[in-house]
Amino acid sequence: MKKIEIVGYQRANLGRTESQAIRAEGNVPCVLYGGQEQVHFYAPAILFRDLLYTPNIFEVALNIEGAEYRAVLQEAQFHPVSDVLLHADFLLITDKKPIKIAVPVRLLGTAPGVQKGGKLVTRVRKLRVKGTVENIPDFIDIDVSNLDLGKSVRVGQIQVKNIELLEAASNPVASIEIPRALRGK
Repeated sequence: MKKIEIVGYQRANLGRTESQAIRAEGNVPCVLYGGQEQVHFYAPAILFRDLLYTPNIFEVALNIEGAEYRAVLQEAQFHPVSDVLLHADFLLITDKKPIKIAVPVRLLGTAPGVQKGGKLVTRVRKLRVKGTVENIPDFIDIDVSNLDLGKSVRVGQIQVKNIELLEAASNPVASIEIPRALRGK
């Protein structure tokens, strides 16, 4: 996984009023779960840009007033109208404990169905997986070079090492749709 650093500051007071004051200053209230106790902190909103607005997954090095933590972003909450980041939850990484995370899918190859006039449709952009941090890949590569018209790749056909796929095996990941002009033949 790629790495990114976020510098944060301990929160003295918790609650709605305090969170609104933190947001008004351009910061984001955050919580780190998974340790002996929860760590409540805030960080500048600008530091989340590279973490949130990309399909990549990151291991986050949290520096909260000198205390270092390894974590992954578990959930981010956005304002429904202005789309501003309201809150972020992080999960502490321990070496032997498996984590659940959504890994982006990357399609490789040229499908014969596309060359015949079909359209390659990506049904799922990320797959949920479970595994230790060192085994989680940056992408799950899927070969579409044998997909013909009307065929699809399902989760059950994907081979991955040292991680467990948490999606249903029958879910399609990518398929070749037959255009209307070719259906009449």
